[in-house]
Amino acid sequence: MNLEMVMQELEALGKERSKKMYMSNGAHEPLFGVATGAMKPIVKKIKINQPLAEELYATGNYDAMYFAGIIADPKAMTESDYDRWMDAAYFYMISDFVVAITLSESDIAQEVADKWIASDEELRISAGWSCYCWLLGNRKDVEFSESKIFNMLEMVKNMIHHSPERAKSSMNNFVYTVGISYLPLHEKAVETAKAIGIVEVKRDEKKSSFLNAYETIQKGVDQGRIGFKRKHVRC
Repeated sequence: MNLEMVMQELEALGKERSKKMYMSNGAHEPLFGVATGAMKPIVKKIKINQPLAEELYATGNYDAMYFAGIIADPKAMTESDYDRWMDAAYFYMISDFVVAITLSESDIAQEVADKWIASDEELRISAGWSCYCWLLGNRKDVEFSESKIFNMLEMVKNMIHHSPERAKSSMNNFVYTVGISYLPLHEKAVETAKAIGIVEVKRDEKKSSFLNAYETIQKGVDQGRIGFKRKHVRC
């Protein structure tokens, strides 16, 4: 399938309800409003195709950009490729759920995510923390430096309430993910979540969200989810 064929299929799958939902979260035209599950039959036809993924991502169409993340070859992408994708990620559903997820399946994930976390751009910071959430929720605990994750928890504790709004959400998710999916620092994550308390995330033209990582971790404990790892990160 080529670019034109994929765009035609995506357009045919668009729903006004999904389009409105995406736009309420920050998406803007062009987009069709395709439910992510509806993309799976097209994915089966194409599988992995990095050149096509690049063409789709470059359209600026939200649905095409999302689909690009599903068919991309993460290990074929360089740091500059990921930076270029981040440059075009104009809201969090692209930065955190397309770029960060794709990065999390690469061999340079931690290296790139560390640089994004240290940046001064809200969506890059958010994507960096989100990438670690996807990593910790999928990869074996031995693939991470315990001291590094410990220091990252300390960073969240000290910085979360003064960070950009979208970054607050991703940092809170990081604490929760460590508490659920990274057994060596479960207790440290619980302690950090208690210290952080409730995190207010302000949103444009919407009511603030109030996040509580401690309660979320406890729900995971109650449900027997401690040590949970996803088999797959992408769809």
